[in-house]
Amino acid sequence: MNRRRRVYEGKAKILYEGPEPGTLVQHFKDDATAFNNKKHDKIEGKGVLNNRISEFIFERLNEIGVPTHFMKRLNMREQLIREVEIIPLEVVIRNVAAGSLSTRLGLEEGTTLPRSIVEFYYKSDELGDPMVTEEHITAFAWAAPHELDDIMSLALRINDFLSGLFLGVGIRLVDFKVEFGRLWEGDQMRIVLADEISPDCCRLWDIETQNKLDKDRFRRDMGGLVEAYQEVARRLGLHVDNPTRTRSGPILVQSK
Repeated sequence: MNRRRRVYEGKAKILYEGPEPGTLVQHFKDDATAFNNKKHDKIEGKGVLNNRISEFIFERLNEIGVPTHFMKRLNMREQLIREVEIIPLEVVIRNVAAGSLSTRLGLEEGTTLPRSIVEFYYKSDELGDPMVTEEHITAFAWAAPHELDDIMSLALRINDFLSGLFLGVGIRLVDFKVEFGRLWEGDQMRIVLADEISPDCCRLWDIETQNKLDKDRFRRDMGGLVEAYQEVARRLGLHVDNPTRTRSGPILVQSK
C-alpha cells in the first residue's frame, strides 16, 4: 500500500489525499493545544474520542439537512470528507458568558446571554486569531455578503440543534467554534460546515454540577480531559473501546 500524500497538517488534525477525486482523509491527532499553540501536549486517546463524537454530530446534522463535508468514518482515527475551500474564519456561537467573552466584557462566567451571539475571528495563528466584523470580512473578500448570510443562518441552526441535543443528555452548550467551506459541484457552489465539532471546540458543562467536559480541562490544568470526553461520548450513546490503545499513526485506506 502506498503512503498517501499529506495535504495539510493543523494543530489537531492531518488531511491526506483521499481515495477518490474531491475527497480527503481527515486524521485526528492526540495533540492538545491552547492559547494559539503556546500550550501544547499529547493526550493519548483524545483523537479517537474526537473522531467518534464529531462523526456522530455531523451525521445528525446531515440528517436534518445541514450541509457538511462529512461522508463517513473510516476507522478509529479517520474520516472520509469532501474537499472544500475553507473560508478563513472561525465562527464562534455563544449562549453563556465564558472564556474571552467574560474577560472582554467583565461578565461573570456562567451568565446566560440575552440571546445567542455569533462572533467572527480571522484564522491566523501568527496574529492570534483576531476578532473581526462583517465589514472586515467583506472588505478583504474573505467571504461575500451572501456567503455571510448563509454562514450566519447555518451557525444559528447548528446552535439550536446542538443545544437541544446536549440538553437531552444533561449537558449545557455554553459556546462552540465552527468553520465553513465552499463546496464546488461543477459550476455550482454552496457553503457547508467543515472541520469538526467535538469537546475540543465546544464548552460543555454538566447541567447539575457545572463540571467542565471540554478542553478547558486542558487550558486550566484541571486534568481528566480524556475522562471528560469519554463522558460526553457515553451520554451521546457512543461506545469507544480503549481509546488510548489504538495506533497513533495514520491508518490509510486503499482506493476502490
